[in-house]
Amino acid sequence: MSRRIAAVGALTVALAAPAAQAHHSYAMFDRSKTVTLNGTIRQFQWTNPHSWIQLTVPSDSGATDEWSIEMGSPFELLRVGWTSTTVKAGDKVSIQIHPVKDGSKGGGFVSGTDAAGRQLGGK
Repeated sequence: MSRRIAAVGALTVALAAPAAQAHHSYAMFDRSKTVTLNGTIRQFQWTNPHSWIQLTVPSDSGATDEWSIEMGSPFELLRVGWTSTTVKAGDKVSIQIHPVKDGSKGGGFVSGTDAAGRQLGGK
């Protein structure tokens, strides 16, 4: 009986591992490119499983574009010095991202600097 339970447990772990790995994949981001965005924080979402920055960036046409920037989990961000109040709506920032491969207005956070020149650490 205990062998059967062990076998079922091992099979469950083996089947769940690819799904867990896929969840943490950054395959959607072009890690060979880094783009710098200069804009204003519209919203900082300190949430699991990933935190997000919604950034308003002036476009070449004079309008603004909103970019969605994916970050690590709050736990990961705490380890590199972030808190839920590191940035807030209205803050001016310069953020480096790996852009989304499909060309949409989004990317994975790499690093940044706030208006005072303080480094915003990456994951």
